[in-house]
Amino acid sequence: MFEIQNDETVHDSRIKVVGVGGAGNNALGHMVAEKIHGVTFSAINTDNQVLTKCQVDNRVLIGQQTTRGRGAGCNPDVGKIAAEENRDEIERQLEGASMVFIAAGMGGGTGTGAAPVVAKLAREKNILTVAVVTKPFSFEGDEKRQLAEEGLRKLGEVVDSLIVLPNDKIMKVMDKKCTLVDAFKEANSVLCGAVTGISDLVTRTGFMNVDFSDVKTVMTKYGMSMMGTGYASGEDRARLACQAAISSPLLEDVDLSGAKGVLVNITCRDLGLMEFDEIGQMIREKADRNATIKIGSVVSDDLEDEDGLKVTVVATGLESPYRKSLTMEEHPDVSLESRGAMTATRQGQGVEKPSVMPDIPGPSFLKSQRP
Repeated sequence: MFEIQNDETVHDSRIKVVGVGGAGNNALGHMVAEKIHGVTFSAINTDNQVLTKCQVDNRVLIGQQTTRGRGAGCNPDVGKIAAEENRDEIERQLEGASMVFIAAGMGGGTGTGAAPVVAKLAREKNILTVAVVTKPFSFEGDEKRQLAEEGLRKLGEVVDSLIVLPNDKIMKVMDKKCTLVDAFKEANSVLCGAVTGISDLVTRTGFMNVDFSDVKTVMTKYGMSMMGTGYASGEDRARLACQAAISSPLLEDVDLSGAKGVLVNITCRDLGLMEFDEIGQMIREKADRNATIKIGSVVSDDLEDEDGLKVTVVATGLESPYRKSLTMEEHPDVSLESRGAMTATRQGQGVEKPSVMPDIPGPSFLKSQRP
């Protein structure tokens, strides 16, 4: 299952990230700036002004007959109709993909209404589909919250894995003096981290690798999922980073002991054998005793400190209110070579329920689950 590899990139452009609506388009901008490798980007929106500002090569203006390029007016029904109006164009954006990430904000019109349509089209093509979405701040009102919840339920039925980022959670990990712009940037950072984790998992090689079939199995066989990331440097870095990954305030409502499947990615310049073992033991102590645990390690020179170490944990099999149980047979095998190790998100088919994370564009932990 594990094999030693040279630290070379196994580039596979069949991983695509589709940003739907204003929040999704903004998230794409952050990902492009972070120079995520091995993926292609597509932006979808009903608002032509916002869409033209999104710095990606592939852009699709949907619902021109319905909205005339002026947005969905916070009406998910309009967003859905707009996406269905341009079904063919959306399908072309999905062509050739083995895995698709859908980034969106729940509670508005385009992201809430169109994202489930995009996900359904991807699933119809047997593409492994992961949604990474945000939930509104409490101060945005009950109406928007209710729209978001309904959107999550619909999305949870048509994705393989769902990561929900509640924006309110961001406040617990940000400085009290942070601005609203800072909060949304942090949310975007978390969304970016989720995509990077999985894309690195299937595009990079490292010393210990988890192949794509392992990732697919964990994301489609079990229920809801969550993702956490921790970073540390120094002598006790492995323990500290792992502890941070599984105990973030963003995951305070998650009980890892219920996880039936766990993917772990360790990223650093040089990993010690005892560090690898320590992280593995910590995860095993927290997860279900019968959990399937896959651990991989990726070599990276991009960390903040020379002796820095980052741990990303994706736990599945957790309960979620956003999805129904599906069988493995409903999701055919997806062919995609995978090398590397970061993290995945929520599960879709063949999972009990989808999971959710904070509703901001960048927290570091995510819950996810499949429809």
